[in-house]
Amino acid sequence: MTIKVSNKAANVDYDQKKITFLDSRYYATPSGGYVPSVTTILDAYPKGFGFYEWLKKNGEDSDEIRDEAGRRGSVVHDMTERYDNGEEVSLFDANGNISVKIGEWAMFERYVQFRSRFDFKMIVNEQEFVSEKLGYAGTIDRLIEFNGKITLVDIKTSNSIYNHYWLQTASYVDLVAEELGIDVDQTAILWLNAKTRTEGKKGDVQGISWQMLFHDQDQIKKDRELFEATKKLWDVENGSMKPKETTYSFSHVRVQ
Repeated sequence: MTIKVSNKAANVDYDQKKITFLDSRYYATPSGGYVPSVTTILDAYPKGFGFYEWLKKNGEDSDEIRDEAGRRGSVVHDMTERYDNGEEVSLFDANGNISVKIGEWAMFERYVQFRSRFDFKMIVNEQEFVSEKLGYAGTIDRLIEFNGKITLVDIKTSNSIYNHYWLQTASYVDLVAEELGIDVDQTAILWLNAKTRTEGKKGDVQGISWQMLFHDQDQIKKDRELFEATKKLWDVENGSMKPKETTYSFSHVRVQ
């Protein structure tokens, strides 16, 4: 049985009384194998000069900064998913204490503003797709019908929008086509940490500190080609790798 523990996938064996945490870089396939996540494959995409300057500047703190950014993204994603599922999402926990950081709540508030201003039909809300044929897997944030177009949306909370984000969305287009038989008209990034100061011009999808950016079919084609090239490179370097698994027993008693 597969469950989620602190946003990590885990297999639970009740007969053996053991729980096994799966390597988050991989997804299990129906046949019992594994495929890498799209974000893992994109580790092979060139980072550019700016990344190495950032790495040089932050040094040993870079891992901590990266992990905190990932945690923040997970928290905001979780709140938006619950909100779209009709749950009440509160700043306070059951004991009356603030449950998330104010910066995370601010980004969630921007998502609520987006939802209140722009109406659309929800098709997919935070769903995993695994493809042995394509050789990768990923979690799609949203698939919506927006202004008459089937739109694949990835929610970002980062300080900047990087080129490889578009390769990520393009790879998800193929997952949707294979798993759901749906052709995507456009991809979009809903950036909840944007530098925008106004609601923009007529036709813009944005507000203060958030905006939605789009790629059309021509751009998706180019993004897909870049992703496929990156995957070939990743396969050459990492194709023989296997996911690591960590197994724990349910309980322990010291023998006297």
